[in-house]
Amino acid sequence: MNIINQKSKRQVKKKRDRLQLITELIKTNCIGSQSELADLLRAHNIRVTQATLSRDLKALKISKVATDRNTYMYIIPDTNQLQDRLLSMRQTDTRAAKQVGVVSINFSGNIAVIKTRNGYAPGLAYDIDVSRPPEILGTIAGADTLIAIVDENVTREHACEVLQQFLPDQHHALQKEAEKSQGAND
Repeated sequence: MNIINQKSKRQVKKKRDRLQLITELIKTNCIGSQSELADLLRAHNIRVTQATLSRDLKALKISKVATDRNTYMYIIPDTNQLQDRLLSMRQTDTRAAKQVGVVSINFSGNIAVIKTRNGYAPGLAYDIDVSRPPEILGTIAGADTLIAIVDENVTREHACEVLQQFLPDQHHALQKEAEKSQGAND
C-alpha cells in the first residue's frame, strides 16, 4: 500500500510540474498549436500525448486567440476565483479587476465598441459580465474588440461612467467620448 501511495504522489508532482511548465511556456512564447507546445515540452524532457496535452490545456483554462498576423496563439486568462466571486456579488471595487490594454472606446447607438490589445477583450468582457451592471445588457468579445450592449434608457455619459469602473486608466478617453456624445445630443 505504501508503494502505491508513493507512486501516486510522484504522479501528482509530475503533473503539477508539467502544468507549471506549460503555464510558463505559454506566458513566455507565442505558441499556436499543441504540436508546438509538445515540441517545447520535449525540449524540457517532458513527453506527453496529444490527449494529455489537451486535458492539461483544458484544466488550465487556456484559450486560443487570433493574432494580428492571421495566426493563433494560446493565452492564459487572468483568473482569480475569489475576485470573480466578489465581483459577481458586487462586494469589491471593480477597479481591482481592471484590464490593461484598452486602446479606444466608441459608441454607435446603444452599443459601446471597445478596442483592446490583442487577447484582452475576452477578459474584459468576462469582468463586465460577472459583475452584472444593470446598465450593460451583455457583451460579445473577439480577441481585440469588445461590444457591450448598453440599455436603451442609459445615456452615453452614464455608460462611460459604468465602463470606467473596468477601465480606470482610460478616464481621459472615456471623458472625451462622453463629451463628444454630449455635444451630439445637444
